[in-house]
Formats: sequence, C-alpha cells, structure tokens
Amino acid sequence: MLIQNAWAQNAGGGDSFLSFLPLIAIFVIFYLVLIRPQNKKQKEHQEMINALEIGNEVVTAGGILGKIQEMNENYVHLEISENVTIKTQRQTISSLLPKGTIKKG
Repeated sequence: MLIQNAWAQNAGGGDSFLSFLPLIAIFVIFYLVLIRPQNKKQKEHQEMINALEIGNEVVTAGGILGKIQEMNENYVHLEISENVTIKTQRQTISSLLPKGTIKKG
C-alpha cells in the first residue's frame, strides 16, 4: 500500500509543467502581437526624429502642419504660416511630409 502512494505522488509532478504551458503560450502570443510591433514602431519614430533637418515639412501630433525653421536637441521651431512660428518638442512630430506639400497662399 505504501508503494502505491509513492507512485501516485511521483506521477503528479509531470502535470505541473503542462499546467503552465498555456500560460507560457499566451505570453509568447502577447509578445508577438503587442509588444514587438510597438517597439518596432517606436524605433522607426525615433529614427525619423533623429533625421529631421531644417526645411523639412512635418505634421505634429496635434495635426499642425509646418516647416522647420530652427531646431535644437529638444525643440523645433515650425513656421505654420507666413511670419507665424511656433515652438514645439521634437517628440511631438508625428510624420515627415514630402517637400512641397505645404503651399503658400
């Protein structure tokens, strides 16, 4: 009778790994679907921010279109209209526009 109890206790040890397998699978799927694409998008945005130059036409996160007049490490001066310049953080630039998108007049 003692031998049967010993075998029964040892047999249950292999099931603990199988019970964690769905949790591990969910974490892997979560990483592949959410975390990895977000990191890739963040890296692309940072590369775009680092490549900004004076004269580029950009769109801010608030939807303001402007042409870069001055810039430093943290801020960008955008000309949004003739003789109207605003100062914004570089990180608020959401996209780079093709040259000639913003037309005068």
